[in-house]
Amino acid sequence: MKLHILAAVVLATAVPAANAQVQTPAPSPSQPSQAIPDQKLDATAAALDKIADVKQNYTKQIEATPGDADKRRLVDEANKELVKAVTDQGLSVEEYTSIMVVAQNDPTVRQKILERMKPSK
Repeated sequence: MKLHILAAVVLATAVPAANAQVQTPAPSPSQPSQAIPDQKLDATAAALDKIADVKQNYTKQIEATPGDADKRRLVDEANKELVKAVTDQGLSVEEYTSIMVVAQNDPTVRQKILERMKPSK
């Protein structure tokens, strides 16, 4: 039960929304990447920073916790904190996931988000 748990937690919050996005066509390279407003890119970058902090904090706690029931409780807490990290930025989980899907497929959007993230400690 290492980082894989939290990675699964992050994916679990993203998968339903990502699956919903499959029905809409992915943006083609000819579509301008500026379709995502700067405010949403700022919010996504801030959410990613908070998500990284949550993952780091909970990974340590989960690894140090002996019982499966306690690990599950921590995973539930981590999941709630991950959702809060997104919603505190004014994004829904679906919006965040949609933007991340675009960023995964569009290097320009990905770069814009990376430029807005705080430097690693």
